Amino acid sequence: MSLDTKKAQIRIMKLIEQVQLSDLINVADIGAASINETPVYSDLVMGGYGHLFAFDGDSRQIPALRKLYGDHATVLNHFLADGDPHTAYICREDTGMTSLLKPNQTALAFFNNFSLFGKVLKEERIQTTRLDDIDEIGDLHFVKMDVQGSELNILKNGLKKLSNCVAVQLEVSFICLYENQPGFGEIDMWMRSIGFAPHRFLDIKRWSITPTVNGNNFRRPFNQLLEADIVYVRDPLNMKKRTSGQLKMLAVMSEVFFDSPDLAIHCMRELVSRKILDTKVISQFIAARAEHRRSHNT
Repeated sequence: MSLDTKKAQIRIMKLIEQVQLSDLINVADIGAASINETPVYSDLVMGGYGHLFAFDGDSRQIPALRKLYGDHATVLNHFLADGDPHTAYICREDTGMTSLLKPNQTALAFFNNFSLFGKVLKEERIQTTRLDDIDEIGDLHFVKMDVQGSELNILKNGLKKLSNCVAVQLEVSFICLYENQPGFGEIDMWMRSIGFAPHRFLDIKRWSITPTVNGNNFRRPFNQLLEADIVYVRDPLNMKKRTSGQLKMLAVMSEVFFDSPDLAIHCMRELVSRKILDTKVISQFIAARAEHRRSHNT
């Protein structure tokens, strides 16, 4: 364990003690293949303050996930969707573009190198599973999803498991790379319809348009939007509808996952109004955060 990881886990432990959170945070990562990223929940899960349910239908990704998370995760080899049979379009495992939707060749050809990334090696007929039908998991509190166009299908078939969920991180597309893929606007409208509001973009990906390359590096973009990771939180304008446990969890996620102290304090203020927390917790949180910033910058 690196020194930075140890410090992060100590910070998480102190925050959990501050807000008096006694329950583990259940995290689902759907499309969990570890490709060039460290998930926002990593320190919390590896510190033992949450449990990860890692889903990936691509069996090639399962051994690496089990090795990475060990006992901190339940790794499930499922293609999540609507419970019906589908065709899986299998691409190279290092591209992360295997999907239940057929790649759109016109969209792929628009971007440099995406025709290669999205090249289908084979097609397989597979049986999908509804999130609501997964017996191994109970309520989920945070969901991260990167499933190459199947996000909305999975969400619609997982409403029971998501009933206690307070935040969702989704990959959304501005230019859809797959046929019949819901774009950002459609997903945003649906998330709002079930009571979630956009909180922040964690990452916005741009890509260069073929054949123009920026500085001989096809990965160096100009301005064309491709996709983004967006975070939604449940009903931030009416925290009185949330249980105290949900507020505690969202306070922790806001600081640890999203770097959003204002949202964390928003949750804490509601907990203070319920006399669950003492008002001094907020000033302690602000002081601890300032100290963390000072030590991080030295």
